[in-house]
Amino acid sequence: MFPGDRGSQYASDNFRRILDNFGIVPSMSRKGNCWDNACAETLFGSLKVERLAGRTFTTRHEARDEALEWIHWYNNTRMHSTPNYLSPAQFDENWHRAKTAVGL
Repeated sequence: MFPGDRGSQYASDNFRRILDNFGIVPSMSRKGNCWDNACAETLFGSLKVERLAGRTFTTRHEARDEALEWIHWYNNTRMHSTPNYLSPAQFDENWHRAKTAVGL
């Protein structure tokens, strides 16, 4: 699923065709309803506050590397309160292990 706002770039025929080619389902909420995009908004808000606030970069490459480094840390190290203070990677690993154990 691809969460996007109601912007014209997300609603365009070209963009929808690209999503279709990759088997991705677009997801847009009603006008004025932010809940459909809440997870993405939370992720990017955390990135801005925890890593990018007050920073300046001399190149896009430098900014990209900083963001990617943070995302790697966020997914593999940072504990999240919702999944019992596990990292997303650990939560995912536990979920797959439990799913395999019950034969799903």
